[in-house]
Amino acid sequence: MSEQSSTDPKTAGDPEARGLRLVIVLLGLTVVSGLIDAVSYLGLEHVFTANMTGNVVVLGFAAAGAPGFSVAHTLTSLGSFVVGAAAGGRGAVRLGGGSRRTWVRLTLAAEAVLLGISAVVAFAAPGATATAYTLIAVTAFAMGLRNATVRKLGVPDLTTTVLTMTLTGLAADSRAGGGHGTRSPRRTASVIAMVAGATLGAWLVLHHGLGIPLAISAGLVAVLAVAASGRE
Repeated sequence: MSEQSSTDPKTAGDPEARGLRLVIVLLGLTVVSGLIDAVSYLGLEHVFTANMTGNVVVLGFAAAGAPGFSVAHTLTSLGSFVVGAAAGGRGAVRLGGGSRRTWVRLTLAAEAVLLGISAVVAFAAPGATATAYTLIAVTAFAMGLRNATVRKLGVPDLTTTVLTMTLTGLAADSRAGGGHGTRSPRRTASVIAMVAGATLGAWLVLHHGLGIPLAISAGLVAVLAVAASGRE
């Protein structure tokens, strides 16, 4: 994708070039992932709804009878994520051949609505068993929807939910690892974004419950949906 500025006459009239670049949008979504996993892991019996790698490990812990983990919660998260990813795949097939900007904005709008619903549920019935399952299912579905979209977009080093390969690339491609470190700023920003989201999310969960971090997540995704362009 072009790295030309929005003032370049070649891109000034292009709707795809208007708004925030996808790199910035995906970094914002990485912050949201940290918030969401703080809510789910700290507030919903140690389950992840954004990071499915961690969830598979958690499922093993729960199946072995480790205290503080729930097989039912983890399976709910995994199942909802997979359904969301399937929905995201269908959306990519339907919308991916048209405007990239429109496709991204519609997907993020759907995520914002789902997270907003989760926030309303968390405020309306805190602590209820049905609330826990609803929050797990809805947020995991939203993350699956987003992950399928991000995968199809294929922006390097910005998956928004997992950092294992990002950290591997950061180290392996660094000058210390014999590389040139050309993507280090993007990879470093991704790690910082996740840590920032997780830190903020954990503080909010511990001091204010689940509703506020979910509401903040919904609001941030809504802003990104409105502002996103179609270029990297």
